[in-house]
Amino acid sequence: MTPSRGLTGAATALTVALAAGALAAPASAAPRPDRHEATRRALDGIVAEGVPGVTAQVRDKYGSWNTASGVGDLRRGTPRGRHDRFRVGSITKTFVATVLLQLQAEGRIDLDDTVGKWLPGVVEGNGHDGDAITVRQVLNQTSGIADYSRVDAFARKVFSKEFFQHRYDTWTPEQLVKLAMSKERAFVPGSDWGYSNTNYIVAGMIIKKVTGNEYGDEIRWRVIEPLHLNATIAPGTRATMPRPSSRAYGKLPMDPEAKVYDVTELNPSFAGSAGEIISDSDDLNRFYSALLGGRLLPEEQLAEMKHTVSRGDRGGEYGLGLIKLELDCKTVVWGHDGDLHGSSNLAMTTEDGRHSLALNMNGDWTGDADPVVDAEFCGT
Repeated sequence: MTPSRGLTGAATALTVALAAGALAAPASAAPRPDRHEATRRALDGIVAEGVPGVTAQVRDKYGSWNTASGVGDLRRGTPRGRHDRFRVGSITKTFVATVLLQLQAEGRIDLDDTVGKWLPGVVEGNGHDGDAITVRQVLNQTSGIADYSRVDAFARKVFSKEFFQHRYDTWTPEQLVKLAMSKERAFVPGSDWGYSNTNYIVAGMIIKKVTGNEYGDEIRWRVIEPLHLNATIAPGTRATMPRPSSRAYGKLPMDPEAKVYDVTELNPSFAGSAGEIISDSDDLNRFYSALLGGRLLPEEQLAEMKHTVSRGDRGGEYGLGLIKLELDCKTVVWGHDGDLHGSSNLAMTTEDGRHSLALNMNGDWTGDADPVVDAEFCGT
């Protein structure tokens, strides 16, 4: 997460019979040995741009293909690992939206409920009115709620050199929302689209109010465990990374010297339900494949999740915690991107969930994943 980038009832029953293995190819179909060569070249190109290293996985009808390029630890010179875990940043938002849609399927919440119904008095001040904002508007980023990550008092501690004094600080959801309330709302709810991390802090708080449990526990019970996502956790306040993982390198946006720092260790509570999850490429592909394949949500809720609004000049469309992109080759892919100190990520899958790509860069100041997406899904 940076200040300028954004790039169970019936629901549980749907997940019980999920298969954890890769899809097997028919005996008559043989994969081309070079079918991912363009993707490999595009990943190498990211490293050539200056990113220390990149790790990625593709899942398709032939199974899974894992690759890595570049360096995982600049001090030791060790290579990136093909099965590294990493901080997924705003990809967390898709997990959170999935839980809320499952709760809707169970009749425990309605997406047209107001935020004020569930969190009375929390979203108030400087034009904010929780009674005029729906849960749906929170999830599709049309609420107009200000982004706490752009508040000076927060940004100095997280995006300037003060980060090194505060990297282990714990932030509560209530603190983060209160910071957002100190700023004027961005627009009248429903009148525009604007990416705000506060929306998903609010969403996590609503999950807790509805269920009585932390959002991370609900994700674990409803998504992680049924899908056997063994590399995925909501770490809470844990500052260290589980193994295997590489180091994460970042340039702090408010550092005038623009130096590269090792920012691997941090207390991710400042991102919370907007971006704290740790995972790996394999788990992300399994998650998005199951989600788009209709194995996590009933048909009605998946359709709601895929009902999109324009992202304006960012391109593409935004659903409920889900980005839709139509590539130049007319292939449509769904997923999310995510950034957190030293970690830049992208996870995309086709509409039927049968062809997925997930990648992580362990540097946050450069690197364009678009050529990788085009190479894998368009063959260019």
